[in-house]
Amino acid sequence: MASGTKHMKIAAIQMRSGMDPDANLAALEPMIAEAAAAGAVYVLTPEVTMIFAENREGLAKVAAPFEGHPQLARVGALARQYGIHVHIGSLAVPLEDGRFANRSVLFGPDGGIVARYDKIHLFDADIAGLNAYQESATYKGGEVAVTAPLGAVTLGFSICYDMRFPRLYNALANAGATLIAVPAAFTVPTGQAHWEVLLRARAIETGSYVVAAAQGGQHANGRATYGHSIVIDPWGRIVAQLDHDEPGVLVAEIKPELVDEVRGRIPALANARDFALPGALQD
Repeated sequence: MASGTKHMKIAAIQMRSGMDPDANLAALEPMIAEAAAAGAVYVLTPEVTMIFAENREGLAKVAAPFEGHPQLARVGALARQYGIHVHIGSLAVPLEDGRFANRSVLFGPDGGIVARYDKIHLFDADIAGLNAYQESATYKGGEVAVTAPLGAVTLGFSICYDMRFPRLYNALANAGATLIAVPAAFTVPTGQAHWEVLLRARAIETGSYVVAAAQGGQHANGRATYGHSIVIDPWGRIVAQLDHDEPGVLVAEIKPELVDEVRGRIPALANARDFALPGALQD
């Protein structure tokens, strides 16, 4: 990116999605309109935007096939109407084996799909005081990292639990990503402990902007999510943040040229070296 690149506005939409895709879409539409009216040229929604179900059985009742997906078709129309990029953080896509892909979809200003990404890292964990999460019982993990051109920046894709795996973010940055999206549905305990520090770490170590759009509050499926959608700059500074778990729109101005500046000051990506670990198991 050349010095003097124009600043750009981006938006993170915070939602409280439930089990009804049409109701979730109805809640999303005015927030996309609000973001566009505020000048955002890229809008990110949270993980599980269209359906936030408890399990595979719940998803199977309402999840639509990817081809001809009615809610996605409407989102594409909205992207075209406002002439902006709209990034559906994720939605469940049925697969042949009975599981689902947790899929992120980016629409361009012409309403067409620019890129899609299936969540790689699945959240299988038992958090003290809560039911165990076994995402792999419902979803099949993706196998391909994704970047896409987005005006003055290159967008890197990730989803929620991915943020705990720095190797993915390093790979995205080395592939040219300068803005990394993190749509999420973080639990409250892990959000309170790790949300901000992990996201700031991913921004610092890659010298990239990070935008994280979150689910927030008590959902119809019984889950509670943390909210606190956030935009972080390549130096690790918070550009903008929602300090609550209520639905809302977070708009922030980013400076694409700052990525080059920060990576020049601390060239961690360029300085990285391969190394051996004696005694370690080899693949």
